[in-house]
Amino acid sequence: MTGPKVHLDVIDGLATMVLDQPPVNALDRALIDDLWAAIEEIRRSEEARAVVVTGGSQVFAAGGDVKEMLTWDYHKAVRDSGALGDACAALARLPMPVIAAINGYALGGGLELALAADLRVCATDSKLGFPEIRLGLIPGAGGTQRLPRVVGNSRAKDLVFTGRTLDAQAALEIGLVDRVAEPGEVLDEARRMARPFLTGPALALRAAKEAIDRGQEVPLDTGLDIERALFAGLFASEDRRIGLTSFVEQGLGKARFTGR
Repeated sequence: MTGPKVHLDVIDGLATMVLDQPPVNALDRALIDDLWAAIEEIRRSEEARAVVVTGGSQVFAAGGDVKEMLTWDYHKAVRDSGALGDACAALARLPMPVIAAINGYALGGGLELALAADLRVCATDSKLGFPEIRLGLIPGAGGTQRLPRVVGNSRAKDLVFTGRTLDAQAALEIGLVDRVAEPGEVLDEARRMARPFLTGPALALRAAKEAIDRGQEVPLDTGLDIERALFAGLFASEDRRIGLTSFVEQGLGKARFTGR
């Protein structure tokens, strides 16, 4: 699918979603609507096994459209402010691994979108942060909830309270990103990260993602119950039979999974 502000292609199981609203991919309502459409297309796809979301070679997304928000009053904020958060939640709920490939800035809503991915790789010259406090606001699309789950409460509060930005190395050190690459290699690195998922056991990957994500939202005992149920359910999959048989006959890492 090709939309005016978000382009999507699915090739050999890898869905690549590119934000395209120069110069900084401001997350206005039109872009968010196209983002929704792309996420929904991926959700319905029978081919997609992993997702890479990027803003292109210059900038991931520099946040919400401040000029648009300047026209909001309280009632409009109540009505419209949830759109990006809902899109981020939809991205996070996709049943396959999602990787954010970050060039340039990922600020405010842009960083919230990246945090909705499972893994993040950024360029050596990237800048990441939540500047909302400097506008008299707070992150409103999941930032105050997802950031602590990734970097811990104290570090999250430091970043949100001060509005300061991090460079790539600092983001890597606190676990905000998982890998750092040269600016021209970020998308290729994200694709390399995605490669094992394209031929991996799709149902097991889905179960692993669900177990980890749902487990963070419930008490430990409930999380263990979720894990146990998902583990047992995989014994109905073809990939479970293939994986166990291959291990017994050939050793680890030789299985050729079907995704079923």
